Amino acid sequence: MMFTLTPASTKLTQLEAIWRNHVPTRIDPAAREQVEATAKLTAQAASSSQAIYGVNTGFGKLSSVRIAAEDTKALQYNLIMSHCAGVGEPLDADTTRLMMTLKMLSLGRGASGVRWSIIDLLERMLEKGVLPVVPTQGSVGASGDLAPLAHMTAVMIGAGEASYENERMAGSEALARAGLQPIELGPKEGLALINGTQFSTACALAGLFSALRSAASSIVTAALATDAIMGSTEPLVDQIHVLRGHWGQIRVAQTMRDLIEGSEIRESHRLEDTRVQDPYCIRCQPQVVGAVLDLLTYAAGTLEIEANAVTDNPLVLFDLGTIVSGGNFHAEPVGLAADQIAIAVAEIGAISQRRVALMVDPSLSFDLPSFLTSKPGMNSGFMIAEVTTAALMSENKHLANPCSTDSTPTSANQEDHVSMAAHAARRLERMNANLDHILGIELLCAAQGIEFRAPLKTSPRLRNVLAAIRERVPSLHADRYLAPDLAQANQFVSEGSLLQTAELSDFWVSQL
Repeated sequence: MMFTLTPASTKLTQLEAIWRNHVPTRIDPAAREQVEATAKLTAQAASSSQAIYGVNTGFGKLSSVRIAAEDTKALQYNLIMSHCAGVGEPLDADTTRLMMTLKMLSLGRGASGVRWSIIDLLERMLEKGVLPVVPTQGSVGASGDLAPLAHMTAVMIGAGEASYENERMAGSEALARAGLQPIELGPKEGLALINGTQFSTACALAGLFSALRSAASSIVTAALATDAIMGSTEPLVDQIHVLRGHWGQIRVAQTMRDLIEGSEIRESHRLEDTRVQDPYCIRCQPQVVGAVLDLLTYAAGTLEIEANAVTDNPLVLFDLGTIVSGGNFHAEPVGLAADQIAIAVAEIGAISQRRVALMVDPSLSFDLPSFLTSKPGMNSGFMIAEVTTAALMSENKHLANPCSTDSTPTSANQEDHVSMAAHAARRLERMNANLDHILGIELLCAAQGIEFRAPLKTSPRLRNVLAAIRERVPSLHADRYLAPDLAQANQFVSEGSLLQTAELSDFWVSQL
């Protein structure tokens, strides 16, 4: 399967498949005519007497310096070399592919003034598996993701470093071994490649895709926890949620009802249960995670627009026959969306952690043994696993502090307000990893709790989940080295097996 992507109308479902499943891509050849026409206009402008930013002038604070026509190619080469100033760990391969795809989509709109051969080289690099080594630190999310995208572009011109066939090497060697030739940049082409939001947007999208999967997973773990503590399903009655009207809340409640349907545990305590109401972490799961879904849906809309956007500067407006400076490189929409995703991820973890704390506490868990072990005292059970969830929850709360409000002037005050979208988006990977650990521990605690309810059984769908996790992690009858169990549960959640087993694999697709 190959996706032929149409600039301006690519969907997030396609981008998730590219990121998650490595689906190969190309830009619709119908875009070529417009791309080549604007490239020709840019080439003509480069030799004119009119000053055009980044075509025949310097960059940033040096935009007042005119560049001779014969030096325009050297100008673009120098731009890339000087901007390869990123530091830190390399971007992962999946997100690098997505970043390159987003750059192709942006250039394919035909407003950046590059030749089709630039897009063609990116396509062939993706096809052959030549992935630039892109340091993850160095962008402030305005004037584009300059440093990360410069490292990408360096490989295209035969410099920098790349990964090819799982080996890190010089960019020129990677191209040669893949049978590709480096390209010589024409007027504005270096600037068009680095002046955009594709690094931040790719990282934000990766964070979004993982957050949506985790949000869906938390509905399953919440349903399991509800049965483990013999919680009530009355707060899931549809009319409650319809009266409020929030779409996400309605959907979470419906999904939980479906998951718990047929539970013997639930039916066993409908009458003569002395408890009137469950704690909020059980009773308000639809309200909390429903709000999270609504927020993630909003962020998804913003990021889909950005994924299809032209975000470099200046822009070549072919219909007007002119090249105009603007500010589309400013990644404020991405930074704000990433901040929203971070808050959502932190909140999923916060309510999940409270359910873990509830299940291990005998004063609250309706007759479950202390720390979910049959011989408390001799055994500590899930005591410290709960502490781990508290640590991860707290870390995510800290990481959820907004980044987009932390602007700082750069480039001799020429670029005096920036979005900080890059690290707003990059932290999402760490936050999602923390969240999946929390959910994995909740899954193990809930499974243990449900087993203490025997001979009563949970619902058929939830029994399938329990059987699947027990193939990886046996019941905790006595204390043992617990770290491998937690790792297995984390993998079960993060790889999507939990959702597949619960028949919710496509839950989040309607959000995209």
